[in-house]
Amino acid sequence: MEAIRPVGRTLLRDRAYEAIRDAIVAGEIEPGAVVRDTDLAERLGLSRAPVREAFSRLVDEGLLESKPQSYTRVTPLVAADVRDAAAVVGAMHELVTRVAVPRLTGADVDAMRAANARFAAAVADGEVDLALRADDALHDVLVRVSGNRAAAATVARYTPLIRRLERRRFGEGGTCRSAGLHERLIEACAAGDVDAAVRVTAEIWRTLADLADDLADNVADSEAPGGPGSG
Repeated sequence: MEAIRPVGRTLLRDRAYEAIRDAIVAGEIEPGAVVRDTDLAERLGLSRAPVREAFSRLVDEGLLESKPQSYTRVTPLVAADVRDAAAVVGAMHELVTRVAVPRLTGADVDAMRAANARFAAAVADGEVDLALRADDALHDVLVRVSGNRAAAATVARYTPLIRRLERRRFGEGGTCRSAGLHERLIEACAAGDVDAAVRVTAEIWRTLADLADDLADNVADSEAPGGPGSG
């Protein structure tokens, strides 16, 4: 009976974390919404303990904010936070790209091409979840091949902040990144051109910083006298 062991609390905590994180990123739990551990524990079929642990992690990652004995709520979408996250995640992707490109196999490049094909098809069909999963799959090839666990952990921690903005952009009729930029990255990887791959990676992440700047401009416009949010 050694193969049958109790399910660890860590697994329950991770289940709660992933479910709540994904709901926040998807906008199912909207910015400013108050969240309660009792409600979410019931919905997830878990006890309150793993949900509270998930809350703590999400506060640390910037998706929730908490005032002791008062509330826990979803943070607003703040341009500066997204810009900072994009800068950090972009730097990590540049790092792993530089390390990974010389190590890539033909199968790795094929996996990137397949992911980009799924990405382009999902964007064309308006399937935001599929598009973002394909985008993750493409870039995760480089993260995995690099073998840099610290970079992988940093990317995993800060990417959800960026995804919130990408989903919003997608919902407004924009596209989350560019299949064309991905194709340039893949061609550089296939050619073993490290410098070109790093340059394209930097360009991809600059587009996200630009989205954050657009968000800041939109917020400023809405708060200005006579703007959409005035009156």
